[in-house]
Amino acid sequence: MSSPEPDPEYSGPWHAGERAVQARLGVRGQMEKIGPLVLRPTMPEQHRGFFTQLPFVIAGSVDAAGQPWASVLASPPGFIASPDPQHLLIHAAPLAGDPLAGTLRPGAAIGLLGIEPHTRRRNRMNGVVEQVQAQAFTVRVSQSFGNCPKYIQARAPVYVDEQPGWAGTLHRGTALDGAAARMVRNADTFFIATAYPDAGEGSSRAHGVDVSHRGGKRGFVRVGSDGTLTVPDFVGNYFFNTLGNLQVNPRAGLLFIDFENGDLLYLAVEAQIIWDGPEVAAFEGAKRLLRFTVREMLRTEAALPLRWGAAAQSPFLDATGAWGG
Repeated sequence: MSSPEPDPEYSGPWHAGERAVQARLGVRGQMEKIGPLVLRPTMPEQHRGFFTQLPFVIAGSVDAAGQPWASVLASPPGFIASPDPQHLLIHAAPLAGDPLAGTLRPGAAIGLLGIEPHTRRRNRMNGVVEQVQAQAFTVRVSQSFGNCPKYIQARAPVYVDEQPGWAGTLHRGTALDGAAARMVRNADTFFIATAYPDAGEGSSRAHGVDVSHRGGKRGFVRVGSDGTLTVPDFVGNYFFNTLGNLQVNPRAGLLFIDFENGDLLYLAVEAQIIWDGPEVAAFEGAKRLLRFTVREMLRTEAALPLRWGAAAQSPFLDATGAWGG
């Protein structure tokens, strides 16, 4: 399917890419009815309270070259406040080496994912950065919505104040190094940031940055001999925020977290959606595949000041398979 052109007359919650994917997969009419009910221009009280109790939040942003990045901010619970239903105030600065340090500016589109792994709760908020200070920034809500608990591994994060002296050591490259490849192969979770092409200053509700969670059995991200990453895409909520963005803009940012030592892996990738075929059919539970070509790698050691308990696999993954061979 060719990339659709945005419809300037359309004022609903879905942009052209999302509508194209929904239509392709036969849920367009259903989502047209559901969208206005679940995608809100303000945060409900439940979401506001949820963000304030988190010790970390995932952020999606876009750099000056148009590359999306997935990032993480962490601080003791209470570092996020919601002064009113239209704003979040985040008292945290980007971690050492995090691309967010270069993308956080007034007027920039941003996507936020609040996720509490041990309770499998998650809420998303996409908006625009209003103010940036040395250790805080404010986001105005454009779109607020909840997500189901599917594919979240239950592990409890604990904030730690002291980091080793070498924390934040940065490694760069245009492909995975050995340590990065091991992180990817061992992962049961990653985060993906995508953006609608005009996700710049003053972005509307439907034209912005989104950041989402992906989970699977350990090893669900396959690293090919050529360095490409292949990931099964399981059944979700049919919003297709991520796939809709990729339909019109194949650039994405991936974030992998080593939950044992706090290492972080940021990847700038180009994505391809594999809709069907024998490779999709061979992976039990996969509805389609995502293939990522790595363009840039950033890896930091022990940068995340969180430590995590043992993980309990999501029960939704019982119906999914693993890579053969």
